[in-house]
Amino acid sequence: MNLKLTFIFITSSLFFLFSKTALAQENPDVEYEQVSDSIFYKDKYGLTVSLDLSRIGQSFWDEDYQGLEIGADYRFSENLYIAGELGNENASFNNENILNETDGSYIKLGVNYNIYDNWIGMQNLIYVGIRYGFATYSQDLKNYRIYTTDDYFPPDIRDADRKFSNLTANWIELQAGIRVNIFDNFYLGAHVQLKNMITTTDIPNYDNLYVPGFRRTFDNSSIGAGWGYSISYMIPIYSKIKTQAVDN
Repeated sequence: MNLKLTFIFITSSLFFLFSKTALAQENPDVEYEQVSDSIFYKDKYGLTVSLDLSRIGQSFWDEDYQGLEIGADYRFSENLYIAGELGNENASFNNENILNETDGSYIKLGVNYNIYDNWIGMQNLIYVGIRYGFATYSQDLKNYRIYTTDDYFPPDIRDADRKFSNLTANWIELQAGIRVNIFDNFYLGAHVQLKNMITTTDIPNYDNLYVPGFRRTFDNSSIGAGWGYSISYMIPIYSKIKTQAVDN
């Protein structure tokens, strides 16, 4: 719970700072100069900080889930971005046979590559990326139902209250997404994920039903999938002068 409050405090502080910065900026229109048959313009480089809106939305409408994820990427070269995400999730697996609660944090690190050729002054992205993900978490088995095919007797539901702590997991994740400038240095984005679990901590006579950052797991497959949408703010750090030829 303290970690979640820390995330919320960090998020609120960042967005307050970004809003102040955006209001204080002068007209952000791209500066360019035409010389002969070429246009010279400034291409911005900087750090972009993102907030995953899909997890916040799910936290409101799904009573069995609470989650928060903050992402960031740094434009390393023209099309290459160093990227990562940090998050916390608390999710309950609740069906007629078992009630289990998973709580933990995760980090994902990797790169994105922009495959979109922007027009002059645009900073939009259509990208593919790869991540290495690592999670540390706990699972709390609340209760379970004794399986039987005889429905003569009422369900035999037993309280367990068994907690498995210091669990870890790691995986490889492929991403594809878009990010579109909406105004000033603010962006909206969406992405999909395809994941492959590498290792998880074994639990005697029990399974890892959910892994923060990876989400739902299954006995017969190491593959997972996900999606998300976000709002982002770019903090410009420096600019590079670029040249584009003008068609006659």
